[in-house]
Amino acid sequence: MTTEAMQTAGSTDAGELSATTVVLDVVVPVYNEEAGLETCVRRLRRHLRTQVPFSARITIADNASVDGTLALARSLAEEFDDVRVVHLDAKGRGRALRQVWSDSDADVVAYMDVDLSTDLNALMPLIAPLLSGHSDIAIGSRLARSSRVVRGPKREFISRSYNLILRSALHARFSDAQCGFKAMRVDVARQLLPLVEDTGWFFDTELLVLAERAGMRIHEVPVDWVDDPDSRVDIVATAVADLKGVVRVGRALSTGSLPLAELRASFGREPLVPGVPRGMVGQLSRFAVVGVVSTLAYALLYLALHSVMGAQWANAVALLVTAVFNTAANRAFTFGIRGSEGSARHQMQGLLVFGFGLLLTSGSLFVLDVVAPDASKHVELAVLVIANLVATVSRFIALRWVFRTAQPVGANR
Repeated sequence: MTTEAMQTAGSTDAGELSATTVVLDVVVPVYNEEAGLETCVRRLRRHLRTQVPFSARITIADNASVDGTLALARSLAEEFDDVRVVHLDAKGRGRALRQVWSDSDADVVAYMDVDLSTDLNALMPLIAPLLSGHSDIAIGSRLARSSRVVRGPKREFISRSYNLILRSALHARFSDAQCGFKAMRVDVARQLLPLVEDTGWFFDTELLVLAERAGMRIHEVPVDWVDDPDSRVDIVATAVADLKGVVRVGRALSTGSLPLAELRASFGREPLVPGVPRGMVGQLSRFAVVGVVSTLAYALLYLALHSVMGAQWANAVALLVTAVFNTAANRAFTFGIRGSEGSARHQMQGLLVFGFGLLLTSGSLFVLDVVAPDASKHVELAVLVIANLVATVSRFIALRWVFRTAQPVGANR
């Protein structure tokens, strides 16, 4: 792909802007936006000069426009020393953002749609937590409670449905993936962007999902937003592409093919309190869910097998079957381990945990048989359930040790 970057400074020294440290680089991706580009740039530039108390520039990222967009962009760059143009020979908003953000010399990079549907008064709240170092990425949200949004019911329904899909399929916690009003620190961008494959509209979603899974802090800003009635986005084609992207990213997360653990480590996302590992609260919650399901399955198996093979063998077989399920479920669901690598070893280590549970439950049955030899199978089951509950804490600690060196995909969920 051939890329042309041009920056001019009109009648001033062409090196003036580059000699000054640029704090904020606002990218405006455009494709055949000749009609609205000049209004956008002049309005945005006026806001930056009057409302943003540090150096900022506007980068017009032209995505292979075939009208007069590129010529107009160059004209604006010649007129203003804080406006530059980057031309790409291929279409794709994601492609443009990835290139410009990766190459930027600013501290913080942002982007907004050329229609400026989002009220620019949200810009400072968007970038402030990035400049302070508190957050890694910031996004505008049209779905926050305090946001004020004007748009038709069809777009509202599509937007909320899409975000519901993201929450269900990818366990996303951010509220609005597609609002064209985002920013991130450049040091974060340079490490995260190489992992993002999409070059179109799904770029935003993929970026946010990977950032969230890598433990990055995403700051959300409620925005005032007015829908552009002249928007030329193909809703159906975009929706289909987004759904394909959800499937692709979901597959990558499930197989563990993304180096998110390394990325998390590079940003120092370690426990804040010694002795309280990262993600323990979520792990305990998911472990409890798996434990309840395993206990119910164990009880049903034990009752079904008791009359055939007696209490001790029914207990051993039921415990073995549920132990295999329990290890696999905790591996994927509780500790977020994906892919087949190490699964056999994990199952063998899980069987050692099973052996401890078998020793505890078998010992409970032995004691019960000595104390009350005529106890019914329901009393036996109650004793076994209590014994299993006693072993739960030890099992959780043991499984954390089993999965300590694996690469968690969703430990921050």
